[in-house]
Amino acid sequence: MEVKETNSPSSYGKAPWIFKGSALYQLHLVKSETARAFIPKDFRLVEAFGYTLGGFFLANYEDSPAGIFDELVVIAGIVWNPPTSCAWAARVLVNSDEACAHGRKDVGLPSQVAKFSKKITALPKTTKSRFGGFLNMIGMDDSPDSANSCMDVQVSEGNGQAAEDICSINLGTTVPQPDSNKWMGPVIKISLPSFSGRTEYNPHLLKYSCQIECRVRAVPPAKISRPFVLDMDRKISSERESSEMDSGEDKRKLSISVMLSKPILALEFNCLKMKVDAPTMVPERPPSENSVFNL
Repeated sequence: MEVKETNSPSSYGKAPWIFKGSALYQLHLVKSETARAFIPKDFRLVEAFGYTLGGFFLANYEDSPAGIFDELVVIAGIVWNPPTSCAWAARVLVNSDEACAHGRKDVGLPSQVAKFSKKITALPKTTKSRFGGFLNMIGMDDSPDSANSCMDVQVSEGNGQAAEDICSINLGTTVPQPDSNKWMGPVIKISLPSFSGRTEYNPHLLKYSCQIECRVRAVPPAKISRPFVLDMDRKISSERESSEMDSGEDKRKLSISVMLSKPILALEFNCLKMKVDAPTMVPERPPSENSVFNL
């Protein structure tokens, strides 16, 4: 997908880059054969019983160097490159040309321009519990007064008539507003390290880290669907497993397969502040004889 180039300097400036907003971080059990299609041969996949830990990171940034935009990071799995293990992104979808160009060139991400269509539906009112007064005091009351609703996020890769539906993400409840009495969880600080690069826009192997400060709480996993669900794992031949994928269409379909894999944990990030440091180049290592790191 082509990204519009501008002659004006990027608003990202020098690192670190700061992003503020909210996000859903959902972990899935991803089949190793699916994840391996995205990962360089000289990396070892961290797996157990034929699965690795992948998933997705769905974010809405209200303040960033590129302004307001949405982002979906599809995480293929966890890779091992001594002395550490990091996540590997299979695909990054953003509805900002500038964010896409920055991700490709500066961070080495497989970024693509996408469209995010959102629809909010009010949930039926529930009967107020006799414990409602106490729950309201601690910010966990799900009575009619809390006015819950669900959100459907339709993600399509590309723009205009050429756009192709990727998936629909059904979020059980809308993200609580900072001024509401809904409990948003404790404040935590975490670091999410990742590898990137080895793309046509940035051939180097890179490592970067996202320093996150936010309120976090566990939520029911989002439901992922698409109009025509195909079992893409069955289409991965033994020949393809041992070679790099060149087809953008193959990568897109396998990214959908990652999204449709089994969820095991979903975390909601509110009042999110994320600091991304400039990537550093990882020294090249000789290809490993064993491409799998078993737990």
